[in-house]
Amino acid sequence: MSLTNTDNKTASPSDGEKKAVSQASEKSTPHEHEHGCCCYHHEADHAEKSCGCGHHHGAEHCGCKHEDHDEEHHCCGHDHEHVENSMDTDWDVSGVDPSQYRLLFSTLGAIAGVKDVGLNPDGLKIIHTPEALPAIKQAFDANNLKLKMRTNEGKETTQIRIQQMDCPTEEGLIRKKLNGMKGVSGLQFNLMNRVLTVSYPKGMLPEIVAAIKSLDYTPEVLEAHEKPKLSEFKPTKIAWWKYILGIVIAAGSEACEYLSMPEWLSIALAVAAIALVGLGTYKKGFIAVRNLNFNMNALMAVAVTGAVLIGSWPEAAMVMVLFELSEAIEQLSLDRARGAIRSLLSLAPQTARVERDGTFVEVPAKDIKIGEVVRVVPGERLPVDGVVLSGQTSIDQSPITGESMPVEKKPEDKVFAGTINKNGTITYRAESDIDNSMPARIISAIESAQSSRAPTQRFVDSFAKVYTPTVFLIAVLTAVIPPLFVGGDWLDWLYKGLTLLVIACPCALVISTPVTIVSGLATAARRGILIKGGVYLEKGRSLQSIAFDKTGTLTKGKPAVITFENAGAGLTDEEILDLATALAVRNDHPVSKAVSDYSAQQKPTAQKEVHGFYAAPGQGVIGEIDGTEYYLGNIKGLDKFYLNGPAVRAKVSELADHGYTPLIFASAKKVLAYFGVADSIKENAPEVIGQLKGLGVKTIMLTGDNEKAARQIAEKVGVDRAKGNLLPEDKQSLVDSIAKREVIGMVGDGINDAPALARADIGFAMGAAGTDTAIETADVALMDDDLRKLPEFIKLSKKTFRLLVENIVIALSIKLIFFVLTLAGIGTMWMAVFADTGTCLIVVANGLRMLRWRG
Repeated sequence: MSLTNTDNKTASPSDGEKKAVSQASEKSTPHEHEHGCCCYHHEADHAEKSCGCGHHHGAEHCGCKHEDHDEEHHCCGHDHEHVENSMDTDWDVSGVDPSQYRLLFSTLGAIAGVKDVGLNPDGLKIIHTPEALPAIKQAFDANNLKLKMRTNEGKETTQIRIQQMDCPTEEGLIRKKLNGMKGVSGLQFNLMNRVLTVSYPKGMLPEIVAAIKSLDYTPEVLEAHEKPKLSEFKPTKIAWWKYILGIVIAAGSEACEYLSMPEWLSIALAVAAIALVGLGTYKKGFIAVRNLNFNMNALMAVAVTGAVLIGSWPEAAMVMVLFELSEAIEQLSLDRARGAIRSLLSLAPQTARVERDGTFVEVPAKDIKIGEVVRVVPGERLPVDGVVLSGQTSIDQSPITGESMPVEKKPEDKVFAGTINKNGTITYRAESDIDNSMPARIISAIESAQSSRAPTQRFVDSFAKVYTPTVFLIAVLTAVIPPLFVGGDWLDWLYKGLTLLVIACPCALVISTPVTIVSGLATAARRGILIKGGVYLEKGRSLQSIAFDKTGTLTKGKPAVITFENAGAGLTDEEILDLATALAVRNDHPVSKAVSDYSAQQKPTAQKEVHGFYAAPGQGVIGEIDGTEYYLGNIKGLDKFYLNGPAVRAKVSELADHGYTPLIFASAKKVLAYFGVADSIKENAPEVIGQLKGLGVKTIMLTGDNEKAARQIAEKVGVDRAKGNLLPEDKQSLVDSIAKREVIGMVGDGINDAPALARADIGFAMGAAGTDTAIETADVALMDDDLRKLPEFIKLSKKTFRLLVENIVIALSIKLIFFVLTLAGIGTMWMAVFADTGTCLIVVANGLRMLRWRG
């Protein structure tokens, strides 16, 4: 069953993960097949796909035979720029009541990334992108659908590299072949790396390999320790001399006709031009026509053949040469945009000094192993990520984080590959190899983001699928109806029909979006903003509100104890600090660190042994010391010990009135001490809040601090609203309530605020370069702690969308102009294709402007 987003909103996989989708169940309209299978998606999807309900809806297979995909354009007649990786998962539906099937299908239909669904006696099979799996699980839970995903226990799993598998066409052929083999499951297609992952009963691998070979593909079984690696970017080799020579020869054919030279000479030159550059297009075009896929290659093949049949040899040659030139320009533009991303890999040096057998020797950077010690002298780039062991220096992190000022580094600080050591020699322990360094992970994230297409890309792709066959039909009617019914000249109207076929080519329209999106993603990455998909790059312009977690975002995240007061319960200050520090050092919360730092400043303390230590989210920490249970945290945690009396509340209120965050240290029987903790705001926070207001974005601060402390910070920063005393689930609920009314972003650390970040339309993780999980979990990862990247992101989003709209308007306007000129008898075939090529150049140049964007 092919599924679309039934509420007409384009969403990314992460959007599906964030939102409860039960409301979509009432918006899906079933359509019926002859056997009444009732699948919940739009009928238009059946033009090219099989819905999985047992009914065949049309061919999708090109049957192409690829030979050299690295230097040739693909011959299957499909769009290779918008590949989306996919996987199969099988689900046990025994816990689902049949009355819930309608809800089940509509729920899946509302999740972007779900491609096909099949319900059979063995259970439910879902074909989806890997990114959509968390969304599927969350949607099932949200709608009380009791499905269990089947695992591949008892089966072997193997990765197979298939060089020809780089578009959904090959995926469809392989999927159909392997799904017919009993026991095969867990298919996962990585089209970027051309790797298939498959699970199967023991001993079945030779059959699977043979099945793939029967499709005329060349499978290569990867060893268990192998994995696809990020290689340095290699642009497609384009033989520009062929296009230049082709234009010269085609122009010669035109000149022969214009100068009334022998016809055979004009024909010979035209044939030579077509043979030189156009045989690949003929092959791709006729494969597409054979499968009723009227893409741009099919249109060109038909148009050129038609021109030849009516004797317009020079124009046939010029049409083919200019079309091939536009294809080469498209490849060049995408290579340039992707090269801007892949160039991150070149930041790391080729060699490095590594400690081997007690001495430092120079080795290739690719041979560095995790745990080895690396030495870097001033002026050198770091080869891999790691942690400083000895030495102090300042490091230019701008290639990774976009920070303009060098960052001081000392032992125990993290450092990243590709950054530049400025003024001191350091040694550090490698914590990644070169293929898993920070630059490589950024590239991987962006390249994965490219498969999550932006709304405008999805619109253009959908529009092109309708536009091309529609104009093809108009061209046929134009060529046939006037001669048949109004006595028009056959050759004249056939020529006009063929010209319309050339106009129908959606090259400029289709290329206008990916070039702009990829350029925008690359520009953002270079400025320390890692955007996890075109959908977020576009959605940023629509943000109406941004919620901030206080600690570490609006404030420096390094609170300090400003005041300490012994509650007079019989313990000395030193005894209290010893006990409180024993709990504080076991927790990484900034407030706990403030307590341990304060204690260390008063006097060194011996570490006490703590038993049964645990952290109560949103409250504090609890542990047993010398047989007594102690608590360090806010007033909420005192409810467990029934110590939340009037005197305690009065003291807490007094501290809050002074703008402190009250922290209480208590035993199970009595309150022992009070700490007043305060955090300082970031210097640029008020400036950023002002910029956001200037962009029309409302701001709200969310914190676990008391309301009075929250209001004081909010007044200093300038946010519109502040909410205090919030637990993590409270933050999520508040973001959820706002998200139902408007588009909201959430800014946090990527871990502690995960629920609220996930629920927001866009989740921003601050300081992602220092947090391994942030790049994976956030929608937008800000690689340093500079808040100014937020308004910069919104401006980048607005600029990207403006260029997208400009390109679409340019492409469609020129098409419309030449459509009218052709029907008026003025337009010619070569003029039409020349205009199409010119339009490609215009939209490509316009899209690539994003690479030069400076904000």
